[in-house]
Amino acid sequence: MHDTLKYFKDDPIYRKYHQNEITFSIMYAFTENFMLPLSHDEVVHGKGSLMGRMPGDEWRKFANLRLMYTYMFAHPGTKLLFMGAEFGQTGEWNHDNSLSWHLLDYDLHKGVLKLITDLNALYKSEPALYQFPFSDKGFEWVDYSDRENSVMVFMRKGEESKDSLIVVCNFTPEVRTQYRIGVPVRGTWKEIFNSDDLKYSGSGQLNAGLQHTAPVKYHNKDYSLAIMLPPLGSSIFKLHEEQTEFELK
Repeated sequence: MHDTLKYFKDDPIYRKYHQNEITFSIMYAFTENFMLPLSHDEVVHGKGSLMGRMPGDEWRKFANLRLMYTYMFAHPGTKLLFMGAEFGQTGEWNHDNSLSWHLLDYDLHKGVLKLITDLNALYKSEPALYQFPFSDKGFEWVDYSDRENSVMVFMRKGEESKDSLIVVCNFTPEVRTQYRIGVPVRGTWKEIFNSDDLKYSGSGQLNAGLQHTAPVKYHNKDYSLAIMLPPLGSSIFKLHEEQTEFELK
């Protein structure tokens, strides 16, 4: 929690110097049964709100928050959000007052609530996100070394290989086109979640349709995809249809 919040407080221009802070959690993630809390202790005693930690203008603050939540849901471990976090409360929590429900009159806050709603549904529906939350059987790095672009790519795995997900996080506001990632299986992949979707009040930089693999070795994989990375966003891909040697002939 502390490493993640510290990383997200950094202006994106400096994040390339702190890549190890956002990837370090995997070094110990499977040594205990960890919960990932964004708890009440982080929004009281003068610490402000989670939204207040995010750098940049209003749009970037919301994009960073959506990215952080998506990263948390995709990360191994169980999840915990404190009240108000689900719609991006801007003020510090006060036990003498109600939550700032009026913020849901604004599209950016509605977008955060819709994002959390969809992340919960994704978490329940995708075995790779819940079957091995405390075991390295459920996780594999694809690439954690692209410090220059502040991008990291990892896989979450379920009991069946067809359930594997590829998670791509772009921690900068730069849209990156034709960004190549290695994939374990030849065929077509589909983007099943994107934190930059217009329905979340993002900019709508999506990977529409099916993404076809190329026989280009990358990230120690025999096949790869060239995708678009949303600004301050995370994309999640799932195998749509595997292509076999027989089908190729």
